[in-house]
Amino acid sequence: MHPEERKHMITYGRLFIGGTWVEPSNPELLDIPSPHDQSVVGRAAQAQPADIDRAVEAARASFEGGEWRLTPPAQRIAALRRFNTLREENAEKIAHLISLENGSAGWFTRAGQPGLTRQANAYLKAAEEFAWEETLVPSDPASPVRSVVRREAVGVVAAVIPWNSPFSSATSKIIPSLLAGNSVVLKVSPENSLSMGFLAELLEQAGLPEGVISVVPADRETSEYLVSHQDVDKIAFTGSTRAGRRIAAIAGEQLKRVSLELGGKSAAIILPDADIDKAVAGVKFGSLLNNGESCIAQTRILAPRSRYEEVVAGLKELVESLKVGDPNDPDTFIGPMIRPDQQERVRNYIHLGIEEGARLVTGGPQIPEGLEKGNYVTPTLFADVDNSMRIAQEEIFGPVLVVIAYDDEDDAVRIANDSEYGLSGGVWSADEEHALAVARRVRTGTITINGASVAFDGPFGGFKASGIGREYGAVGLGTYTEYKTVTV
Repeated sequence: MHPEERKHMITYGRLFIGGTWVEPSNPELLDIPSPHDQSVVGRAAQAQPADIDRAVEAARASFEGGEWRLTPPAQRIAALRRFNTLREENAEKIAHLISLENGSAGWFTRAGQPGLTRQANAYLKAAEEFAWEETLVPSDPASPVRSVVRREAVGVVAAVIPWNSPFSSATSKIIPSLLAGNSVVLKVSPENSLSMGFLAELLEQAGLPEGVISVVPADRETSEYLVSHQDVDKIAFTGSTRAGRRIAAIAGEQLKRVSLELGGKSAAIILPDADIDKAVAGVKFGSLLNNGESCIAQTRILAPRSRYEEVVAGLKELVESLKVGDPNDPDTFIGPMIRPDQQERVRNYIHLGIEEGARLVTGGPQIPEGLEKGNYVTPTLFADVDNSMRIAQEEIFGPVLVVIAYDDEDDAVRIANDSEYGLSGGVWSADEEHALAVARRVRTGTITINGASVAFDGPFGGFKASGIGREYGAVGLGTYTEYKTVTV
């Protein structure tokens, strides 16, 4: 199926279930508004519980039938490589669709496309080298048996992803899950019905067997119906910590396998010997990527008291230099929030920071002039922030930075670790080895040195309330398998 485009309107009137486009149980289409000016940019069918039943039934039938599950790994790798090639060939369209529905600035959606390639290639390489079956050397040479250890597919996977970075969240789950031989129901956010509809088209072209993959946009209630479904064997979820707790409870009650990639409130530690200009330039991308709507954003900036005002001045200049506006404008760095309620959430946190006594260095709760039709907020910087303040502890999910002073290195590590989260972080220093030593002390799943980019061969995930389990590379692939030991 290809969307009808009339006067720039994109319509997905059917649902992609089990590899084919089918009529939805509810024919009413959802309007997809532009976060920039609220104009309707598309319409799409939304899944209801009856559609989820069809998708899970198709996934279960395909899994039990074994056409994909029993396909040799090399053939599964080849199919996913075809899909990845199709995605690469359509990178520009993907970036455009995400900006259209999410409000993500064009620089971000385009810059993310090579990252999707690296992510996929890391999974494909891991699958090529994976120990799908190995014979163990007995620990006792006199043992009368040998052990054959197999890695087999878990079953039917419910992959549930958020709206903020849809393609990355989707491929980080469906690629390893499919490589391992599972059947997948991918539940996407209603806001992403356009880009995820196009993802379904690419999966259709990749030529997977019937029933193996479904892509269904649906609301939270229908999402809970999916993860609670008795025929789902594993839940792979990315989203808020609050939703993750609910999903973990469901998984625990039903003994489903579960992996959760949740929220963050990450710290960027600027050590006294750091090049402040380079650190500030790094904050631009490490802390304000995707309009600040990013779980890995390093929104707590920890600065030494000896250089505190220097850091604050540099960040003030940075924040005030950011162009806010139409995501399609190549000069725009910060676009609108995805929805009006998210816009209000961020503005309320800015009000809260002022009430808590933080120093408003720049920005504020006012909507940027001339952008009142969209879901825009003013990029904001707070100084004189105590780590106990709510603006330092709670995930704001918008372009709001806080600068926290520390006394010495031990104090910096203490503050960085004083959070319920532990997803990401950064350390800035002129001495790379020393920065690495500090990074080892921070309780977080991933951490960068001097703005290094994300690597996809190593595992990604969080400590504490930032999640359970890992994605990317061989570790991420392994989370979609079960161990089986056969003794001979």
